[in-house]
Amino acid sequence: MRAPLSLLLGTFVRIVADFAAGVACAGVLIVVLVQVIGRLSGHPLPWTEEATRFLFIWMVFLGLAAGFRTVESARVVVFLVMGRRVFQHLAVPIYVVSSAFFFSLMGWTGYTLMRQQVMMNETAATLPVPMWLIGMVMPVSAGIAILAIVESMRSRRDLIALPELGLPAGEIVHADVSITSGH
Repeated sequence: MRAPLSLLLGTFVRIVADFAAGVACAGVLIVVLVQVIGRLSGHPLPWTEEATRFLFIWMVFLGLAAGFRTVESARVVVFLVMGRRVFQHLAVPIYVVSSAFFFSLMGWTGYTLMRQQVMMNETAATLPVPMWLIGMVMPVSAGIAILAIVESMRSRRDLIALPELGLPAGEIVHADVSITSGH
């Protein structure tokens, strides 16, 4: 029973995060093309700027969740690399706890914003769209991101953990920066 549930979670997160972000990306492309055609033809459409902005917001937040599914999120590991082995062994718990905490705060803040938009009956300036539909992306993507963290713990735990660098303690190597201690 555990394997099908885990597979279902992975499939759900992949479809919702990746597919929805892809749809938002395609929407941005289509709306920008409509905007360019409208301007070139001398009939600009005022709603296209706002629609592009809203689709871009959805694309970014859903892309953030998708990045956590594939463990492609930005991390600051300088202190873990420079630290002692005990800190390096804590890389996975630090990653999971700090990410889950961040997304919990983001979800709560987004829900509060969305509730305020509903109470104030806010609508977009040029589109007949209630603003809570735009604000809804924060709690939705936060929930998807937390599920994505759970999925990445199941399927990509080795990518979350710091790889064995084989470097002396205190030496940091990055693509174009090398800092060594004691030189």
